[in-house]
Amino acid sequence: MLRDKYMNKRKAMSSEDIAFLSTKIFHQYLSRFKPLADQNIHIFLPISSKKEIDTGLWVDFFWKNKIQVFVPKIIKNRIISVAYLPHSDMQLNHWGILEPVSNIGENVAFDQVITPLLYADPQGNRIGYGKGFYDRFFANLHAETLRIGLNYFSPYELISDVDEYDIKLNHLVLPNETLSF
Repeated sequence: MLRDKYMNKRKAMSSEDIAFLSTKIFHQYLSRFKPLADQNIHIFLPISSKKEIDTGLWVDFFWKNKIQVFVPKIIKNRIISVAYLPHSDMQLNHWGILEPVSNIGENVAFDQVITPLLYADPQGNRIGYGKGFYDRFFANLHAETLRIGLNYFSPYELISDVDEYDIKLNHLVLPNETLSF
């Protein structure tokens, strides 16, 4: 199964690998997307135990450039977007994800949603952790919102179990390239 394969690949990565590749992915993202002040961007905060990409690089850049940052919070099995500021009170949820203490969700027209994933295939289908949170979240976005995945691994294999509720990415940012679907 692809989920297990890419979880195992991540487990084999060192903290140095994660830092190096996260920086490469960040620079690849900036070269392609060039976010601007006053844009609204929803971004995930990494689960370090799952060796996710360090999105702190993005958040720091967004704050310095007056880009509005929103992060996910899980409420009743769905994602709400909460404004994330340098002084926001944060806590770990039961999955080990840092999220805002606030339960005040923002109904914002996002310019971009930067999403976590374990794997994306050459057609823009993604595999996450299997809970469907992001597919449900994507279903409520404006059509113009860019769905951008970040990943360490290039897409070679097709995901065979895509269903009607899965929503594709628009772009996938990798260490050495950005793919568009």
